[in-house]
Parts: sequence; C-alpha cells; structure tokens
Amino acid sequence: MSRMLRSCIQSLLKLVNSFLAMFGIAMILYAIWMIRAWNREMEDSDYPAPWFIYTMLGLGVTLCVITCSGHIAAETANGCCLYCYLVFVVFLLMLEGAVTMDVFLNRNWEEDFPKDPSGNFNEFKNFIKENFDMCKWVGLCIVSIQGLCTVLALILNGLGPHQQRHYDSDDDYTLEEVPLLRNYGNQPTFVVGAPVYGTR
Repeated sequence: MSRMLRSCIQSLLKLVNSFLAMFGIAMILYAIWMIRAWNREMEDSDYPAPWFIYTMLGLGVTLCVITCSGHIAAETANGCCLYCYLVFVVFLLMLEGAVTMDVFLNRNWEEDFPKDPSGNFNEFKNFIKENFDMCKWVGLCIVSIQGLCTVLALILNGLGPHQQRHYDSDDDYTLEEVPLLRNYGNQPTFVVGAPVYGTR
C-alpha cells in the first residue's frame, strides 16, 4: 500500500512541477521577446535593456532549474534531493512574499527598485494595474502550486525511499529470497573434494 501511495505522490509532484516549468518557460520566452523588441526600438541608442526584463529572464531560468531538481527529487525519492528541492521552493516563496509585502505595505515601493530611464517599467506597471484581476489570479495560482509542491515533497520525504534489496555477495541472501531458485529441494548436493564416479 505504501508503495502505491509513494508512486501516486511521485506522479503528482512531477505533474505539479510540470506546471511550474511551463510558467518558467513562458517567462523566459516573454523576456526574450521583450529583449528583441527593445533592441529593435533602441538600435541606435546605447541604453542597455531595462533591469526588469533581465529579472524576468532570471526568474524564469530559476523556476526551470527548481522544477528540474523537483523532477529528480520526485523520481529518486531521496531525502537529500527532497531537502534541497524544499530549500529552493521555500526560498523562492520567501522572496515572492518579501516583494509582495514591500509593494503592498510600502507606499514608496518604486524607490526600492532601480530607475528605468526608458519608461518601459511604467508601461509594465500600468499593464498590471489595468489587468490586476488576471495578474492576481495568475500570482495566486503560482503560489498555490509552489505550496502544493512543498506539501507533496514533505509527504514523499516522510514516506521514505523505495526499499530495494542489494545483493553484494552470495552470502547476503538465502535461497527463499531468490524466486528462480525456489525448487532447490530436489537438486543433488555436491561436496567439494569428493570423488566423482563414472568418469575416468
């Protein structure tokens, strides 16, 4: 029963991680599209791309790395891999929570971020204000998925790894544990050093 439960939790963790991976890939693609649009508009200017584009690209790559570690942790069900994965997810949740609290509690939150001389950050901020309900639900979905990943990883860690038998030598197992040698009662026994009759 525990083996079937462990397999279900592993499959669920992989599935939930896949949603995070899709969101990370979407962030990477959106950041690349913004960098290309920025380079088209500002090809004669020496301005570098705005900081929030590289931040979005970095967050997308970080999400993809975390989901890869989550897939490895779910497949192996190893305690060390699961703890590393949990540390990554909890750290990301804490970072998201800190930014959210700064935006909601600090009225001058824009001063905490680097200046954007291009004005694209203001356009991005206006887009979020106009589509606040959609952005709120997307953010809540991402946080919920990360929380579900944390719970599933904790459950999988509590169930422990698969119990596997390792046979390093012939002395580590009895004949009852090996299914191919169950009919050993009718086999003749041989004694080392005994004479063999019938041969010359």
